[in-house]
Amino acid sequence: MTHDYDVIIAGAGLAGNCLGLALRAGGLSVAIVEAATRRELDASPLGERALALSAGTVRLLEDLGIWELAAQRAAPIRRIHVSDRGHFAKTRLDADEQGVEALGYVILGRDLERQAAEQAERAGVEVLYGARLVGLMSSAEAAHVCLKRQDESLNVTAALVVGADGGQSTVRRLLDIPQHTVDYGQTALVTAVHTGLPHHDTAFERFTPFGPLALLPLAPKEAAVIWTRSHEQARALMAGGETDFLAALQDCFGYRLGALRLSAPRRAFPLSLIRAGAMFSGRAVIVGNAAHQLHPVAGQGFNLGMRDAAALADLLRARRRQGGDLGAPDLLRRYQNLRQADHDQTIGFTDGLVRIFSTDWGPAAAARNFGLAVLDHLPGARRLLGRHAMGLARPLPNLGAESREGS
Repeated sequence: MTHDYDVIIAGAGLAGNCLGLALRAGGLSVAIVEAATRRELDASPLGERALALSAGTVRLLEDLGIWELAAQRAAPIRRIHVSDRGHFAKTRLDADEQGVEALGYVILGRDLERQAAEQAERAGVEVLYGARLVGLMSSAEAAHVCLKRQDESLNVTAALVVGADGGQSTVRRLLDIPQHTVDYGQTALVTAVHTGLPHHDTAFERFTPFGPLALLPLAPKEAAVIWTRSHEQARALMAGGETDFLAALQDCFGYRLGALRLSAPRRAFPLSLIRAGAMFSGRAVIVGNAAHQLHPVAGQGFNLGMRDAAALADLLRARRRQGGDLGAPDLLRRYQNLRQADHDQTIGFTDGLVRIFSTDWGPAAAARNFGLAVLDHLPGARRLLGRHAMGLARPLPNLGAESREGS
């Protein structure tokens, strides 16, 4: 059967554009469907969020030709300082010890999204902005997609549909894939601050009984703030003025970076662990936040989604070389099996950090501080932790035009 496209991707965010770009490099015809307009995406408050990119994600972005320009707006993380408020123990990771230039990078979501979108369109990915996906059905030969664009209805077919449309995924809903949700009872307060002292490319992660506080480098004396508090505390901090907010933030972090001043609006996001009950159904598969949403404590959510997109692109390009069906059940089952271990490990690690470090119960506090102290004195253990933090614990595919594309 002849399809309108090889692959239709729902969602023109980072995961969708990167996947589309990788598939175009493998010779596939790709359309991206996005409910928002380009202007609405550019104006979205989510564009102001700071993304912590692992070294593994940066390698994937380099393969796609996105990183060269995006790097000009990114700040390196050369050191990570982990501490527990009110306790003595700490752990420090250093790029020099790992033998790399940087452990990762920090960039505003909007800057990276714009580069990915422009690169995808230059590569020939067709993007349908302002088009809502309202119907999806799989047959033995094709995925049938119904789109609504203003007053126009469009019916198109593809060998495969990919849901890269975020936590409120329409594709996941249309496929009736259930979600498993854990409410952490926490809210992330997100902003940015000018620092009185330079951070020297250091990312700080400070654990408190109410949740973690992260300061990520943006500029020599500016840092992104991701501050986790209980829902009640977060509401009070958001309702108060900037002076009270800054005083509480300064008290929580201390004066290691001198006096702090707000440099961006404050925003609040409730936190939950959300995981889809399956990664595919029929001729459709879900990736990134459509499949999983993580607590930001370890900065792994976006990086995990990028590995989803890379693994799927690798399998689809190999199947195209072999002349096989891009939406066949065996291929999608293989994708799910390949991603399961990474999902289990990353989600388990993140969830474990939240539970261990969001309590001030005496025995738990003593155990975690002992662990941090021991880790700080074991170079081998720090290197292993660093490999996981950099997203290099597992082999990465090459997403450039000359991919290794194992079958």
